[in-house]
Amino acid sequence: MARKSVSKKPTKRVAAQIPSKVDPSVKYADLTIGSYLIQRLQDYGLGHVFGIPGDFVLQFYGMLQDSPIGVIGCTREDNAGYAADAYARVNGIGAVCVTYCVGGLSLCNSIAGAFAEKSPIIVISGAPGMAERSSNPLLHHRVRDFATQREVFEKITVASAALEDPLTAFREIDRCLEAAIRYKRPVYLELPRDRVNTKCPYPHVPKSESTISDPEALSESLNEAQRVINACKKPVLVVGVELHRFGLADEVVKFAERNSIPMVGTLLGKSVVSEKHPLYLGIYEGAMCREELRNYVEDSDCMIMLGAFLTDIDMGIFTAHLDPRKCIYATSEETRISHHHFHDIRVSDFVKGLAKLDLKVTKRPLLAKPKQDGKFTIKPREKITNARLFARVNELLDDTMVVVADVGDCLFGAADLTIYKKTEFISPAYYTSMGFAIPASIGVSVASPGKRPIVLVGDGAFQMTCMELSTAVRHDFNPIVIVLNNKGYTTERFLQDGPFNDILNWNYHRLPDLLGGGWGFEVRTEGELDQALNAALANREAFSLLNVHLEPDDISPALKRLAEGLSKRL
Repeated sequence: MARKSVSKKPTKRVAAQIPSKVDPSVKYADLTIGSYLIQRLQDYGLGHVFGIPGDFVLQFYGMLQDSPIGVIGCTREDNAGYAADAYARVNGIGAVCVTYCVGGLSLCNSIAGAFAEKSPIIVISGAPGMAERSSNPLLHHRVRDFATQREVFEKITVASAALEDPLTAFREIDRCLEAAIRYKRPVYLELPRDRVNTKCPYPHVPKSESTISDPEALSESLNEAQRVINACKKPVLVVGVELHRFGLADEVVKFAERNSIPMVGTLLGKSVVSEKHPLYLGIYEGAMCREELRNYVEDSDCMIMLGAFLTDIDMGIFTAHLDPRKCIYATSEETRISHHHFHDIRVSDFVKGLAKLDLKVTKRPLLAKPKQDGKFTIKPREKITNARLFARVNELLDDTMVVVADVGDCLFGAADLTIYKKTEFISPAYYTSMGFAIPASIGVSVASPGKRPIVLVGDGAFQMTCMELSTAVRHDFNPIVIVLNNKGYTTERFLQDGPFNDILNWNYHRLPDLLGGGWGFEVRTEGELDQALNAALANREAFSLLNVHLEPDDISPALKRLAEGLSKRL
């Protein structure tokens, strides 16, 4: 059976730092607020919208359905937000469309995560019509007053607008979409249902504004960076997630290659560059990474940290030891060299300027990569363990797959996986919201139909959002979902054990029976794991779910290293 397509037109990858392109064949002045918004989303390279309809947004949904944009219905609003987040990480921009308050407020957690991790999502919410509000009625879905939802989203988006006035609505759409691309964060648009078909009272042409760096600050920062790098003996590049968000990964790889500078990644930025690159050494995350890699990074006299906004997770729960005096640090929010701060510099300008510098870099010996154990040898009757599970998953990965990791020990364990190409690892590694992975795999399947998601999810996170697999059945998506079933919240047990960390043990492998699609496997031994994975790889027509039984105290090698590091510190 052939897989059904959800696209009306293929999704095109957009370079995230490039502004929209106005379509010369479109007469923007003739469009309504609703149709103008749809056209501008297409101008920015959006091919799909995720969401759930409701009466306050049904008219706009009908307009979406008649447009080239594909509409992907989800089972819950927060799941739609997670799916749009993953789609945005792959495509460069995403969108979610819901109804007023009961829909919009259900989105808050997933949009807050996208804000924290800099993922540009356009949140579109329906709202009561302007004419309906005249006598201040108690309309359904209303919370406090008509502005309540917008005021909430103002706290978790970088720009917001209520499209209530046709005199300003078109400019507000342009402003918010531009902000999403510029800052790589969510924006919020509220569309009253009696404004969907309202036209602009004057001819409107889309406009975009580009920002530039302060030339003197940029020049001075690059000059200082050149002096510091030329004087160092042990340089290392720390590459972060913003290099993907701003389309700078290729520039940084060329910079590293030209100057033979070794690279390490952060957990949030895992797979920003290919982990098969000869200059790439691994993930730096304080005590969670290999001791020799940690020492190599922390012994550097010049850490060039690009696009890496450092979190406690990236820093191994504060077990990292980085000397700011030895750092060149550039993100979208800050440029700092040692204790010198430079303002009004775009990260893209700094990174591109850095790549053009005439440097005389001391060639530092590369850290030896860990010895490979060779081909994974199955011990068929041996009970499966966390370490052996990740070793087997690492062997099956290739460049046709995208790893989607939920939070907890499945995320820490996934840090040691080898990702072949750039941007093929997706996780909420900073905001760490449980339940991300299953709906995120839907976003990945839509954005990259040629890639197969390998989903790593703990049983606790799975119970939160697993019904989104119904969307996978509906569209014939084929993720391979590996449930790490350790009967509760293992990472929390590591912090403080107690019965509050235990959950009901489901027969996870029986979920396909309920959904009427997909394959389920129960795994207790290495032989059963191997058979299940081989069958799942061969099953390209539907999702596969592996219920992998693990002991409650069986943790990944990365979490063991963190435990040892914390014990030394505490």
